[in-house]
Amino acid sequence: MSTERILLGMGNPLLDMITAVPKDMLTKYGLNANDSIMAEEKHMPLYEELKQNFKLTYVAGGATQNSIRGAQWLLPPNSTSFIGCVGNDDFAKSLEDAARGDGVNVQYMHIDLPTGTCACLLTDSNRSLVANLSAADKYSIEHLKKPENWELVEKAKFYYIGGFFFTHSHESIMAVAKHAAENNKVFTQNLSAPFLSQFYSKFLDEAAPYWDYIFGNESEALAFAEAHNYGTKDIKEIALKMAAIEKVNKSRPRTVVITQGADPTIVACEGKVTTYPACDLKKEDIVDSNGAGDAFVGGFLSQLILGQSFEKCIAAGNFVAKCVLQQSGATFPKDVKKEF
Repeated sequence: MSTERILLGMGNPLLDMITAVPKDMLTKYGLNANDSIMAEEKHMPLYEELKQNFKLTYVAGGATQNSIRGAQWLLPPNSTSFIGCVGNDDFAKSLEDAARGDGVNVQYMHIDLPTGTCACLLTDSNRSLVANLSAADKYSIEHLKKPENWELVEKAKFYYIGGFFFTHSHESIMAVAKHAAENNKVFTQNLSAPFLSQFYSKFLDEAAPYWDYIFGNESEALAFAEAHNYGTKDIKEIALKMAAIEKVNKSRPRTVVITQGADPTIVACEGKVTTYPACDLKKEDIVDSNGAGDAFVGGFLSQLILGQSFEKCIAAGNFVAKCVLQQSGATFPKDVKKEF
């Protein structure tokens, strides 16, 4: 199978600002130890405080871009593309250089706002993510409809769009979802954060019938269940109910993949639930949990694209997640043997 630019990702490109902080820093800004939120006005001083008082590591980020980079790490050259919105600043250049250095064909929309950033606050083995989207929040479907960009949609056979795109470019999600269904291509998404199910459930519900694969973690699954009155907190039951949502393209069943950190990954498909062990890594070997879930999705998608077994998809997801857990930020070491 030819893999040239076969996977297209769409999401919010962000430059991650990573640092370890004392727990009272979370208290100061009203943050939870293992959460993912959009920055509010009260969080804006955080970014300058980090720059002034902490040693920062800057890493190319944004959940979807991380997953696409992770997939490309295991795929043949020139297999992936990524679309999102950035500014016209040095951060945008850093992001593009990093993504292209990983082999991803990035086609950013550029506007006169600062490139988005994400504060990644590490406490113990937890991470609290506070995203200031800025330019990333302004992606427009007009950019997607440009012939050179829509050509990427038409050439791709697999699509992965982060849930965060629901906050500002739902119409772009739906344009790709409908194209995928009409052409029997594989459309995948991520629940991405609990607040999306809480505040954007109308948009999620419109996209849900197009999901061939939907990813999430346990807190996101619980938020989805609550928003849809599932009446259960059992992750397996929730996954089954999500898998049973009416589907537009009936040529393949929907697969729901819920990760649970160190606990087994839950997979629901065609009325059955299967569990798979998470990656085996001692707690003391974890450097940074930021990006591990994104890495899992990237590894999983790489093998899905290559037509490998479901077990191989999970194994690749665990392998990439394990590599990222031992790095600062979502970085993919060049010298690791890619065996899983």
